[in-house]
Amino acid sequence: MIVFDLRCAPQGHVFEGWFGSSAEYEAQRAGGLVACPVCGSAAIAKAPMAPRLASGAAAAADEPSPAAIKAMLAAMAKLQKQQLAKSEPVGDRFPDEARAIHLGEAEARAIHGRATRADAASLAEDGIPVAPLLFPYVEPGEEN
Repeated sequence: MIVFDLRCAPQGHVFEGWFGSSAEYEAQRAGGLVACPVCGSAAIAKAPMAPRLASGAAAAADEPSPAAIKAMLAAMAKLQKQQLAKSEPVGDRFPDEARAIHLGEAEARAIHGRATRADAASLAEDGIPVAPLLFPYVEPGEEN
């Protein structure tokens, strides 16, 4: 496993990315699979850094088992489901509703829904807190 410090070109946000190899990073970046977690930009480059490589017995001891990873992901999905149950689904109205809540034009409450990357970036630039869901979410009644 190799860890790169990455930087988005538009805003200069720096974040970590974990990849199986440098070639895997390049393939994922070329395929548009690497995006800034802050602004969503796919214009990503490696930031200056000293790569951290895991090797040998120490690496094996530090890596969680596949069962542990599966359990962690299941716990995270459960937590997301619990949080969504406590918020109001607003679907495609999310950007407008979030802005209205922020401006005091709508009742303050937890909401979730859909927003384009551009809408989410605009909300964040205006100081409106937004965050992407960790796991895919389908509104009730829209199951495939």
